[in-house]
Amino acid sequence: MKLSAKQIAKFEEDGFLILENVLSDAELLPVEAGITAWIDKKARDLQAGGHLKNLHEHEDFAHRYARIYAECRDIGGGLDLMHSYIPELFAFLRNPKLMETVKGLVGPEILCNPIQHLRAKPPAQGIADGQKMNVPWHQDSAVTWEEADRSNIVTTWIPLVNTNAQNGCMEVIPGAHKLGQLEHQAEGGTMIKPEVMPATKPVRAEIPRGGLIFMSRFTPHRSTDNMTDGVRWSLDLRYQPVGQPTGRPFHPAFVTYSESNPASVLTSCDEWKRMWKDALELAKGIPWHRTAPMEKRRQAMATAGLTY
Repeated sequence: MKLSAKQIAKFEEDGFLILENVLSDAELLPVEAGITAWIDKKARDLQAGGHLKNLHEHEDFAHRYARIYAECRDIGGGLDLMHSYIPELFAFLRNPKLMETVKGLVGPEILCNPIQHLRAKPPAQGIADGQKMNVPWHQDSAVTWEEADRSNIVTTWIPLVNTNAQNGCMEVIPGAHKLGQLEHQAEGGTMIKPEVMPATKPVRAEIPRGGLIFMSRFTPHRSTDNMTDGVRWSLDLRYQPVGQPTGRPFHPAFVTYSESNPASVLTSCDEWKRMWKDALELAKGIPWHRTAPMEKRRQAMATAGLTY
């Protein structure tokens, strides 16, 4: 799906762009299957360890994790991309339709930024506020270091189920990306300080399965409560032009599309896994977000034997 000039202009004006019917079920079902296989193995390990009674094997994709999570919060440990290394998700990062769409905002040389997340947002009912996995108002630039403020990093948020107000869709503030970097605080989760929050009314970003939302790194957004009995599954990916700073100099980035050098595209899941394992071990103790003082970050880099 190639973006039109009108769509690109809308992204530049609003700071976000909602697209429908970008990805087919045939492209999403392998991702779903990979996640399902990971959940099944993790659930069986938890059951063998005496932490889980019911595997909920007959529940569908949106509900199985929710049922297990209600009994055992540990099901979520290690689920994120940089820990689970699910091969189907790695392959999806360079999905041809996705790359064609991203190319409209990033250009023909595409780097996958190290910020790569798989999100399982459980039902809010019966869960304490700290476990609802609601993300407060923030800009994605705040979870990168200052080196990336001029990098064209585009957040690509992809729901794996229909996403709406009932199951905790995102809210975004149109046009507020033009304000640039806003001051954030660490308290309450990395969030925009209340006194500098834009006054513009938020837009509810409801997106059906198969669609996605692009956001500027400076677009304020948040998630809301999941009031259903199923999980709101999503992928939170970032893409940018090759050669620009990522804002995570201690974590691996890799090429997912290149017209000038196709051989530079990373296609080995084993190599992706090795890169992450090595980086996470080396970078232990380094703060990921810029809300940590710069001097503390520099010292942590030096302790890890890295220069910045």
